[in-house]
Amino acid sequence: MTIQTAIVRSKAPLRISFAGGGTDVSPYPEERGGAVLSATIDKYAYTTLIARSDNTIKIKSLDYDALVKYNIDERVEYDGELDLAKAATKVMAIDHGCELLLHSSAPPGSGLGSSSSMVVSLVGAFKQWLGLPLANYEIAEIAYRIERDEVGIKGGKQDQYAATFGGFNFIEFLNKTTIVNPLRVDQDIINELEYRLLLCYTGKTRLSSGIIEDQIKEYKSGRGDVVRAYEETKLLASKMKNAFLLGHLDEFGTLLHEGWRSKKQFSSRITNTQIDELYIAARKSGAIGGKLVGAGGGGYMLLFCEFDKKQAVAEKLQELGGQIVDFAFESNGLQTWEVSKG
Repeated sequence: MTIQTAIVRSKAPLRISFAGGGTDVSPYPEERGGAVLSATIDKYAYTTLIARSDNTIKIKSLDYDALVKYNIDERVEYDGELDLAKAATKVMAIDHGCELLLHSSAPPGSGLGSSSSMVVSLVGAFKQWLGLPLANYEIAEIAYRIERDEVGIKGGKQDQYAATFGGFNFIEFLNKTTIVNPLRVDQDIINELEYRLLLCYTGKTRLSSGIIEDQIKEYKSGRGDVVRAYEETKLLASKMKNAFLLGHLDEFGTLLHEGWRSKKQFSSRITNTQIDELYIAARKSGAIGGKLVGAGGGGYMLLFCEFDKKQAVAEKLQELGGQIVDFAFESNGLQTWEVSKG
């Protein structure tokens, strides 16, 4: 491997999941096959990698002012302090000293896949630094292994693939195989989506792994209503993709609403009184449909509005304590580059 001396920087976009979330979480995809529809947005997880001349790995979060240091020969301990970055150095077999500076546009637990995007950006930085010939599918799988297997955080596969590939994707999970189907979306449709969609921060993050563990438990119980909700969610991802590509955006908004009703059947922890209040108020003010964009419990809510009611919906959500966040769609996935020291 060739070690680059320049500073390496990488960024991976966060994502909005429109439909199918949860069907990418084992054991459902192995047993029945899952599918999600998602798109990346102009919010990112960043990694800056600076080579060191010694055997020390230094990791710093610029968002939380957290810092860990250890020697490359030390056994890595997962103690809640920057564990994903520590796991990335272990799985990528880093045997050279380096400094890692991390920054994200959204906090973990926001529902925008920020943790997975951070891992993807770390893998991308190491790929660039070490000159590794990794394809996008390999990067996404390594990121999945770091987050799910090495650190043991419960969750699915869509976030790692979305952050790596970027753009609008219909992603299928067929047993152990993942297939990313990039969607060629007309720019007029993208513009209209951006005009009519609202992204609202509900005011709190949540630990998604606990909610996902509850979802897995409910699915494994074999309850008919839960299994049907999973099947409906998967089917809605396909229906939403078709409505989206055809430009039938009012139907897209209605399907968002149907998807949210199905998703709430996965677990009693997906929603709460505050989220329900926000969603009901948004619908009364002119939102056709919407959903939480992650596992549930908090984070960001996405709403598709009547074109002339978006401002009224935004004002109502702000009145109830929500924070409106501007965003645009991002067509690129993981990007890495070198920075000259001059």
